[in-house]
Amino acid sequence: MTSAVSARKPFGAQIREWRQRRHLSQMDLAAQAGMSTRHLSFLETGRSHPSRAMLLRLAERLSVPLRERNALLIAAGFAPMYSMHSLSDPAMSSARSAVDLILNGHEPFPAMLVDRHWNLVASNRAMAPMLEGADPSLLTPPLNVLRVTLHPKGVAPRIVNLAEIREHVLDRLQREFELTADEKLRALLEELRSYPGNEGDTSGEEPVSYGGVVVPLKLRTPAGVITLFSTTTVFGTPTEVTLSELMLEAFYPADEFSASVLRQAAASTATADT
Repeated sequence: MTSAVSARKPFGAQIREWRQRRHLSQMDLAAQAGMSTRHLSFLETGRSHPSRAMLLRLAERLSVPLRERNALLIAAGFAPMYSMHSLSDPAMSSARSAVDLILNGHEPFPAMLVDRHWNLVASNRAMAPMLEGADPSLLTPPLNVLRVTLHPKGVAPRIVNLAEIREHVLDRLQREFELTADEKLRALLEELRSYPGNEGDTSGEEPVSYGGVVVPLKLRTPAGVITLFSTTTVFGTPTEVTLSELMLEAFYPADEFSASVLRQAAASTATADT
């Protein structure tokens, strides 16, 4: 469900869809929003019209993304509330400075900024070695990091535990689609599911347990197999659509050997740039 399509749907139909997507009954949502089940039923069927405050309260209880909250507002006859700018817009200069600070400060380890469809927005220099060997057609903008990760002509041949990573990526993308109802994410999910995986580790080494806390990425490099884990950072309580949809993905070495390989790669990249 895209914002353009959503805005053309009646407000009540949209609220019903979001409620059903969150697996809530009318009684559950009405109780959370502080209203009667009868009133909510009337809103969903179009027999009643919401106030702006009530609309925003329902959207908050349903965890509706900001982009779709604007669509709800438009459908109900209100002006959109949440602004949307390109990251290069002067109004976003502070946010972009913060992003650059985080990306550059994370070196010599890889970090990247992606949008809601997992297209690469920005990265630090340490990301380049992660993408080595990928077909150039996968690296042209917009570079989708999930596509280049799992595509057989991308990074996939270098991933030792491809089956594990593939399952993790698909599960994560499935959850994001369920949360946002974004049709582009659904299409990406179907595409990624069509890619081949492998049956498990082929390194000949005993797998290292991380207690279910993280899913490690074991990546072949000229220096040997390195092991990484990642964290995801989002902007806290944003009121701007673009910021609400950006994610910072930072990679960390899981052992000293991996850290050493990444430091050496960063040093080589810095030398080549001078």
